[in-house]
Amino acid sequence: HVQLVESGGASVQAGGSLRLSCAYSGVTRGDYFMAWFRQAPGKGREGIAAITASDISTYSDAVKGRFTISLDNSQNTLYLQMNSLKPDDTAMYYCAAATRFGCGIYWSPHPYKGQGTQVTVS
Repeated sequence: HVQLVESGGASVQAGGSLRLSCAYSGVTRGDYFMAWFRQAPGKGREGIAAITASDISTYSDAVKGRFTISLDNSQNTLYLQMNSLKPDDTAMYYCAAATRFGCGIYWSPHPYKGQGTQVTVS
């Protein structure tokens, strides 16, 4: 049984930083790609970062150079370090265990995703 639980969301000022965490269980290393995606009110889902079991990562253009995804297999935790935050980054952020590696609006967080953590940048 796969469980994904996000934490670390908060309200911050533009230019600030946050680190999101996703504690996962039931995921066997290599079975899925771990990823972060977000959804803002009135907007569609957007995959923003993904990582493989061998630490190969990819980012959407919107966050490249500002966000860093990392995976601590010893702690069963996925992280997203977010720097230089902008108001456009305001969204609910979710982690996912997916069968597809990638980012963007056409990527799907299938089959597992968490409940999300809210990030608000003002």
